[in-house]
Amino acid sequence: MRQDHLITATQLSRADIEAVLDRAAEIDADPAGMADRYPGTVLGLCFFEPSTRTKMSFETAIKRLGGATTDMGTVESSSVKKGESLADTVRVVEGYADALVLRHPSEGAAKMAAEFVDVPVINAGDGAGHHPSQTLLDLYTIRDNVGLDDLSIGIMGDLKYGRTVHSLADALTNFDVRQHFISPESLQLPRSVRFDLHNAGAQLREHTELEDVLPELDVLYVTRIQRERFPDETEYEKVAGEYRIDAETLEAADDDLAVMHPLPRVDEIDPDVDSLPQATYFEQSHNGVPVRMALLDSLLSEVDQ
Repeated sequence: MRQDHLITATQLSRADIEAVLDRAAEIDADPAGMADRYPGTVLGLCFFEPSTRTKMSFETAIKRLGGATTDMGTVESSSVKKGESLADTVRVVEGYADALVLRHPSEGAAKMAAEFVDVPVINAGDGAGHHPSQTLLDLYTIRDNVGLDDLSIGIMGDLKYGRTVHSLADALTNFDVRQHFISPESLQLPRSVRFDLHNAGAQLREHTELEDVLPELDVLYVTRIQRERFPDETEYEKVAGEYRIDAETLEAADDDLAVMHPLPRVDEIDPDVDSLPQATYFEQSHNGVPVRMALLDSLLSEVDQ
């Protein structure tokens, strides 16, 4: 993958995706073999929003590659609290790190930050925009469970504000996949995302009821309602808890269905699903480490050349 930065999933061709996934599979089989790959390399973590899986898996990934992290910390404990601009923050952190991982509440923040630094920037989520490294681990999980072609994939929940949805939908246009989007009417895909998917040749259908499509799905990708993105709390309350998956729901599904979720979940998936063979969301979370090791290896190896 010959990229200076990873900002959106639209940058990735099928060849790029498969190269990262193949490398991740090699790493997953022998993670100790990468222990001295990047000694002395420092990864800068700039998280302007909360994170558990993304932040910890990137930190684990660089450490397993022999490197280390430097962490901006919370917004409240940083100079951002004093009014420092994003441009200044990333330029400062660039002086301490060989690559940056940025999460920010504003869509387009990662693209803007990449214009101010000469080290690789990885977008770890920009508002309701994109989250491309999550997409790579999602694709790795899908491939490991059901392959990546001739599939029906249902994506359910907050399709308006869900950045993991936007990234995954874009990336899936590289494969022979039928995409089914299930959401309340108020949380359907933004028109701009739908337009881009149509232009990319996506096979897509929109639904308001899971029951209409569940029996034909190979993958059900569930997302939480993005409460923090809603401009009005009353609008959130109207749709909160509208969709919920439990063991009874899945009785109508194929036995080989893979149920995924980028996490954290709130009440979209009942804990009684956790023990079912269809549940793959904790496996999905685990896959963040080898996939992000592979991604860092790809970007950092380009820097070294």
